[in-house]
Amino acid sequence: MRSSLTLVGTLWAFLSLVTAVASSTSYFLPYWLFGSQLGKQVSFSTFRRCNYPVRGEGHSLIMVEECGRYASFSAIPSLAWQMCTVVTGAGCALLLLVALAAVLGCCMEELISRMMGRCMGAAQFVGGLLISSGCALYPLGWNSPEIMQTCGNVSNQFQLGTCQLGWAYYCAGGGAAAAMLICTWLSCFAGRNPKPVMLVESIIRNTNSYAMELDHCHKP
Repeated sequence: MRSSLTLVGTLWAFLSLVTAVASSTSYFLPYWLFGSQLGKQVSFSTFRRCNYPVRGEGHSLIMVEECGRYASFSAIPSLAWQMCTVVTGAGCALLLLVALAAVLGCCMEELISRMMGRCMGAAQFVGGLLISSGCALYPLGWNSPEIMQTCGNVSNQFQLGTCQLGWAYYCAGGGAAAAMLICTWLSCFAGRNPKPVMLVESIIRNTNSYAMELDHCHKP
């Protein structure tokens, strides 16, 4: 089974898959931001949260120790996090789509040409840029009341207070940077140039097919 990718292209396909999986997994995991509330550790992503307070008996607050997403898009704590959810999700979807096509290129001949590889690299750059934009938007939501309650009531935009950034935030940003810089560059050398012999054979085949159709039309 021949591949449509060069040796560099195979490395590009592998790195594309790694960066796409890393960014997408980080996007879904609620470990972008860590804080504490009522003596319990609390963590957030853009649209998910682990551990949240509810009213118990006697109207006292108790912590429910479980992870889940917000009930609706409008329930996400801030407009910045809503924008971050959409932008980052679109970037992850784009990276996954390119990674899937790149992996298929390892198994199928003539699927990815040199020009197609460069176009896919441009798509990766856009996907990485979207995820990076999402990471840049994320700190704008740190002044929402829900986040301030978790960060000692001293957090603000680009000020964490008592909270800390989680590993998933860095993983998402790192995956986006690798996609933009490394994968985009490798994609320029990923596809194989069509061989001259193959081009000649294709031209002859198309010419013969056209001649047969023309001859068939002239016959009474």
